[in-house]
Amino acid sequence: MIVKRTDLAVEAREIWRESAGETTQLQGVEAKEKLSRGLIIETVKILDENGEKALNKPKGSYITVSLGSNAGDAEQFQETCMALADELRSLLPEGDKSQVLVVGLGNRYITPDNLGPNALRHTMVTRHLVEQVSEYFGNFRPVSTLEPGVLANTGVESAEIIKALTEKIRPAAVIAVDALTSRRMKRVCTTIQIADTGIVPGSGVGNSRAEISRNSLGVPVIAIGVPTIVDAGTLAADLMESSGMGEVDPSSFGDFGGNVMVTPRDIDERVSELAKIVGYGINLALHKDMSIDDITAFLS
Repeated sequence: MIVKRTDLAVEAREIWRESAGETTQLQGVEAKEKLSRGLIIETVKILDENGEKALNKPKGSYITVSLGSNAGDAEQFQETCMALADELRSLLPEGDKSQVLVVGLGNRYITPDNLGPNALRHTMVTRHLVEQVSEYFGNFRPVSTLEPGVLANTGVESAEIIKALTEKIRPAAVIAVDALTSRRMKRVCTTIQIADTGIVPGSGVGNSRAEISRNSLGVPVIAIGVPTIVDAGTLAADLMESSGMGEVDPSSFGDFGGNVMVTPRDIDERVSELAKIVGYGINLALHKDMSIDDITAFLS
């Protein structure tokens, strides 16, 4: 079986269609596309075991926001953050004042993997303010953040740290931000995926850690991810196939196909920009009636 590595549900669906043929119906999966705030948003819903088996992903909703070419432009930045907030809000539990824990997954010392820790820099932390200065911040949703680090640096699984804190503060939901893997360079740093299925850190690079999900934490887990790398074997196979050379198995490239990852040369700038978009999008989703300027003032 040919395996092309990706964390994106839209790409998993593409890969299935390529292998099965355009006329074959994909059972247990619904897909739709819409335009929101000038951005293309694709939703893939895996409905049952047939869909899980076909796409190798757990049942749930996967929303993909395709970013514009000038996401860093002031006007486009605002529209992108608001579009992200709209989709994230649709997956959150009901209740404007319910507590939320935002987790930044990844290794802050490796640029393509530090999206999560970077996003926390742009996330409004309000739990302590709501509790201690309620006369000024009582209308805010209580939000706390956590950067669990990685097993190699802490000796503790991220899932264990998150579970311990979740049991202590009992949030209504956890939002986990992490870097992902794509099959195509065109989606690297140009796509944001939101999923209500939780996440398995490191799965995109073949280093899967303990699952972070409703099953493991006991509360809803919404995962926000941005692809920052492409597996070299998958990329080479796609390039060869697009050149008319037929279907190529990424594993045929040996160690090159499994141990080499490709990322843009300006990845530090892109991750910094995307972390701000993700952080501001989370703030807009969690705090009613906030504006971009309000968030900037709060964080300054």
